[in-house]
Amino acid sequence: MSLQSAQQFVFGFWENRPVQIEQVDEKLSSDTGLLAFAQLDEKLQWTSSFNDLIEDPRSDPQHSALSILRQRVFGIIAGYEDQNDHDSLRSDPVFKLIAERHPNEPDLASQPTISRFENSVTPADLLRLEDWFIDRFVESFESQPTTITLDIDTFDDPAHGNQQLVLFHGFYNQYQYQVRAITCAENDLVVLPSLLFGSAHASLGAASDLQRVIEKIRRRFPNVTIHVRADSGFAVPEMYFTLEAIANVSYSIGYQMNSRVKRESEELLRQKAAAYEQTGETQKDYLLLDYQAKRWPYSRSVVVKCEVNSQGTNRRAVVTNRPGASVCPQGVYEEYADRGESENRNKELKCEFQCDRLSDHRYMANLFRVMMHCMAANLLVVLRDVVELDPVIKESSTGLPLEARSERQKRRHHNRRRRRDPLGEGHACTWRTHVIKVASRIVVTTRRVRILIPASWPWADYLKRVSESLAKFTRSPLSSG
Repeated sequence: MSLQSAQQFVFGFWENRPVQIEQVDEKLSSDTGLLAFAQLDEKLQWTSSFNDLIEDPRSDPQHSALSILRQRVFGIIAGYEDQNDHDSLRSDPVFKLIAERHPNEPDLASQPTISRFENSVTPADLLRLEDWFIDRFVESFESQPTTITLDIDTFDDPAHGNQQLVLFHGFYNQYQYQVRAITCAENDLVVLPSLLFGSAHASLGAASDLQRVIEKIRRRFPNVTIHVRADSGFAVPEMYFTLEAIANVSYSIGYQMNSRVKRESEELLRQKAAAYEQTGETQKDYLLLDYQAKRWPYSRSVVVKCEVNSQGTNRRAVVTNRPGASVCPQGVYEEYADRGESENRNKELKCEFQCDRLSDHRYMANLFRVMMHCMAANLLVVLRDVVELDPVIKESSTGLPLEARSERQKRRHHNRRRRRDPLGEGHACTWRTHVIKVASRIVVTTRRVRILIPASWPWADYLKRVSESLAKFTRSPLSSG
């Protein structure tokens, strides 16, 4: 755009002088911090290896599949979840640099081109990409882990018009898809994403998905202990039988309260209610049942939590094969309840990475979009770990380690960590405001690319910290063991 034809906008609120806004023909961007994620991807080679598994049916395309993939993945990280967003972003110089284009080169792919790309994926592509996610997860451990905890859960994606396999779900009371993700509690990565048709039971294919993941883990780490956690939507015989048939695998799965479980835990609940009436303090205790449902060929351990507080009574049950259940049912239940942190990762995937905005017509295109959203989320997980400050865990007055402290003490500890380290503990929205969303002018010379940001930007030290951490980073640091 020439300066002569540039539009001008005038306001008049400052000392009776006109405030004039002009469009200028310069290489400007408002998403400069995305370059940090591009640097991480360059080291991990995630987008390139992901792209290598996609068969591109086009001949002599103007925009490579890798360029379009990077538009979408890095756009999702920055908060641009829709294809339409790229009709505005295709001329952005930062997005061009990420796509390995010179800022002066022609614009990137438009929405119709992106849509054709997403709709070109095949079932074979998607199967290879599922393996890609599992392989990246297994590779994330630098050394032999002692334990890996896998959490599995679903969330809803409301329908966007007439889409394949969108059906009505009675619980959510809407037409929808269901996104399901297996995640790891030790490093927060999405291990395997999938997309269920709208009315599917949450457990559909879950046992075989978990078996597939466990088999790949065991190929590299044959002696690792694996624990699986899930809510009551996955409390089906197939899940129990599949996990029990695999050596050194335990599970804790939520179990719906029924009349028999209520009857057998009634006395404990009555005792806790009486204690609450006497003390006015929250009362909580745990009961282990040797329980056999009608469809079970043998009994299993069911841990029941009975709690009474100012809100009333609360009973929850978990079916488990953990060997410690008979010794410490409280520990088994509390460890199961810790899956709430994994639920937070799903909330982040849905609400901050907008993985519930699957608006393609074809089912396979929407599954492909789920995978791009999950890759974006995993890139943030890794970068959080790269820049994370060493945690400072103060001893409690009782001398108990963090894992043994009360829920209130744990929350207080985690809140302090978030205040101390907003990047290492930050959600996507924090990274956008503190790292990604900064205006810049891009100047390309024969010797270098200069990114000029405002001296008044308050979060420059955070971007510097990310840059310095990435300079030292040589391999994935996700190695909880």
